[in-house]
Amino acid sequence: MNGWPAGTNIYLCTQPVDFRKGFDGLTGIVTTALGHNVTDGSLFLFVNRKQDRIKALWWETGGLTLWYRRLEQGTVELPKPDGDQSHVTIDSVELAMWIAGVPLKSAKQRRKRMKVD
Repeated sequence: MNGWPAGTNIYLCTQPVDFRKGFDGLTGIVTTALGHNVTDGSLFLFVNRKQDRIKALWWETGGLTLWYRRLEQGTVELPKPDGDQSHVTIDSVELAMWIAGVPLKSAKQRRKRMKVD
């Protein structure tokens, strides 16, 4: 599911979404709840109430692309935003971990140790 350019902004909606929504319904959420423009080249992620399905909305040349993923086992964790934010920003590494079921709050990037001669 990684076909977008490097440096793409990835926004994860922190509230469950009604998965009957398609292109237009999700675009409305991006605009009103997340405060972004769906055509800015960002990737927008949504989760259902059971947290076992993921939808991703992405604008590419010529139109919108909608991905749908159904987890066969387990669920994904919706991160807790700071305050009343409607979304969190993640990077592609965090996205891969999140889809694999790694809780983002427990994932920490370790600093590289520099070898001193």
